[in-house]
Amino acid sequence: MSQRAYARQRGVSVSTVQKAIETGRISTLPTGQIDSDVADEEWARNTQTHAPAVDRRGQADEDAEVFGASQYTKARAVREHYQARLAKIEYEERIAQLVSGDEVQVAAYNKFRQFRDAMLNLPDRLAAMLAAESEAAKVHEALTLEIRKALNDFADANG
Repeated sequence: MSQRAYARQRGVSVSTVQKAIETGRISTLPTGQIDSDVADEEWARNTQTHAPAVDRRGQADEDAEVFGASQYTKARAVREHYQARLAKIEYEERIAQLVSGDEVQVAAYNKFRQFRDAMLNLPDRLAAMLAAESEAAKVHEALTLEIRKALNDFADANG
């Protein structure tokens, strides 16, 4: 079989087959032709699918391949975990179980602003009545009643 035909059979370029012959990964017949069965075996035996890991001294590290695969698997698992969490959040937002943090802040601001305004209005509403009252117990009772009413209104509106 010619080099070109063998390249088509392997699904590689002719230059890849020529480089494999030059480097001794596969052999040719004396005529320059290729025995595809022999070449397939040599190709599988002599071709690395990736470069070996090398340590600082320039020596191949046999454990690095397993370690690298293990690290990749762990990293992939972590990535998948976070993608699942993000998908869950998106799902809950879509079914309205989650609300935007900004929306919560605006709503809380508005509620507390209403409460503050109600508390600040107490002196305006009570000043004349309290000024006319001479007994301290009645002043205390009127203040307590109005403060409790404002607190209950706030609690009922947010309950």
